[in-house]
Amino acid sequence: MNIVLTHGYFLAEDPKEREIMRPYPPLGILYISGYLDMHGIANEVFDSTFATLQKLEHFLLQEKPRMLGIYTNLMTKLNVLKIIAFVKNEPALSNTKIILGGPEVRNHKEKFLAYGADVIVFGEGEDTMVELANAFTSHLRPDLSVIPGIAYKNEIDNVTVNEERILIRDINQLPFPNRKKINMQLYFDAWKPKHGISMVNVSTMRGCPYSCKWCSRAVYGTSYRRRNPKLVVDEMQWLKENYSFDMIWFVDDVFTINPRWLREFAEEISVRNLNIPYEIITRADRLTEESVQLLKQSGCFRVWIGAESGSQKIIDAMDRRVKVEQVRDMIRLVKQYGMEAGTFIMLGYPGEDESDIKETLKHLKYANPSLYTVTVAYPIKGTPLYTEVEDLFIEELAWENSTDRDIDFTRTYSRRYYVHAINWIQQEMLYLRNQGPINKLKLKLRSVKARAGMYFERFRHRIPV
Repeated sequence: MNIVLTHGYFLAEDPKEREIMRPYPPLGILYISGYLDMHGIANEVFDSTFATLQKLEHFLLQEKPRMLGIYTNLMTKLNVLKIIAFVKNEPALSNTKIILGGPEVRNHKEKFLAYGADVIVFGEGEDTMVELANAFTSHLRPDLSVIPGIAYKNEIDNVTVNEERILIRDINQLPFPNRKKINMQLYFDAWKPKHGISMVNVSTMRGCPYSCKWCSRAVYGTSYRRRNPKLVVDEMQWLKENYSFDMIWFVDDVFTINPRWLREFAEEISVRNLNIPYEIITRADRLTEESVQLLKQSGCFRVWIGAESGSQKIIDAMDRRVKVEQVRDMIRLVKQYGMEAGTFIMLGYPGEDESDIKETLKHLKYANPSLYTVTVAYPIKGTPLYTEVEDLFIEELAWENSTDRDIDFTRTYSRRYYVHAINWIQQEMLYLRNQGPINKLKLKLRSVKARAGMYFERFRHRIPV
């Protein structure tokens, strides 16, 4: 059995990411690779991040894999379709079965199968890939009906969707991601010239029990499953012993969700005297002064705290279940303890008007986070937000040429309005932080120009000012 795992992300094709230059190894397929190894199933990983589609095609023609597993998300979808088309049109790969997994496939099963995928894996992929590997090893045309967590076309070309696979209850049984299968140094070398440091990503949990309407839970669901803190620190220590890097990025949705886990994690770090700076994402309502202290003591240098809006009305509409005052207080508390505090802002959510955007700017000015990002909301299929705005889509996009990130829907204001609004927020925050009088004048003029653009868009679309 010859299995190749890949993900179809090509850094060279992504000008925004080349500017940001913060690439991370593909943990999802590295976990699956390690799990296959643990079960004695040989596999190879083609890390496409620093490669090209042509190099991947050449590799596939050399290997002629029996199974090609491709991680698929919003960023990689269009490339995944190109890979499928190449495999299906190449006679030398006629025996290659294409297995798709990842967050993008659950809600587009039928379309991916129609495009040429052989099997769709929805939910966690470790056990499913082991069972698929065993099935395709034993039989040329195996009985796929007995494998939960997949969709496929049956013998009469109808789509069959099997029952959900039960999530892995004890994720401590999972091996470390199979990082030795890829060239980690390429990632470190990409970071260093741009940022002066290098980072590696680590996962400590699966699932998120919260209910934010815009967030996809297509893979791990709403469960909360956590690795033993000693195992997490084991992985950190292993990384330090095997690679030369500077910092860790914990990819978990809510790192501080469990106070007891955090205490044990911090204690384990202290006992081993393991000094590796790290950054996390969490929620304001899962932070306390004790947890902030523990983060600081254990090496955390940056805490990202979700906010999305400075308007309580919009936060409630998102079903965030947090108070905006609490978000502000926790951002300020994190900074008081000498760590950086980052936050996320989303404009253009249904029901948001200009007064809410003003509240968001007020929120940012008061909290004054070290870092923040501003994006315009977009609906991901399978989320409550998608269902809420589906009848408001501005145009019908061809599925094979677009992703959910391209979807626009009728909002309070025009899309151009939000471009000006983001610019207004950014210029106002720069003005707040800049001390030079000449620069402050320039920034204020830019802010006024952006504000004028907002007014013009409202006037142009006859929305009362």
